[in-house]
Amino acid sequence: MVSEITSVVFDVGKVLVQWNLRHLFAKLIDDRNELDWFLANVVTPEWHFQHDAGRPLAEMLSELKAEYPAYAALIDAYATRFNETIPGPVPGSFEIVEELAAHGVPLFAITNFGAEFWAAFRPTQPIFDHFTDIIVSGVEKLVKPDPAIYQLALSRFGLAEGEAIFIDDNLANVEAARANGFHSHHFTDAGSLRSELAILGLL
Repeated sequence: MVSEITSVVFDVGKVLVQWNLRHLFAKLIDDRNELDWFLANVVTPEWHFQHDAGRPLAEMLSELKAEYPAYAALIDAYATRFNETIPGPVPGSFEIVEELAAHGVPLFAITNFGAEFWAAFRPTQPIFDHFTDIIVSGVEKLVKPDPAIYQLALSRFGLAEGEAIFIDDNLANVEAARANGFHSHHFTDAGSLRSELAILGLL
């Protein structure tokens, strides 16, 4: 099938790599009930998202440790061992990136990721060498699904509206991309993504 779509824009977490705070803290908290409570009340995804949005890590840590002093060491571990929340690739996704790159398809990414964590994580993942550019929310202080981050992407990536497919596991992000110049795919697994990319003539 001939398609006007020439480029692919990926999300990172839960599309290319697995991510869950539990991967780290299950190593540090033996009691299952305490682990569940800690992740629901102390180091929560909502609290973490502040760093994705551009809030400095040091400010977040000092504030949370003041509120939960008994958990200060675990809160510090969130900062020093964050890469352990990312246990590996999403099955099949790296292979898709490699094949797209081999076909000469321009690759980009828009990720909700803290600037400091991205600086530590990016060097561990040579897969991103295939990407022409990556917009990181914590650097730009813009987060998906804010329409402004998609407009920034079109401009910075040099893409016309309708020229790229955007892939994300979060439906709100997918819908926002669709409303702001991208064809989009709601990621559930690599097999379904591969099928769509093949239909579009990209694989």
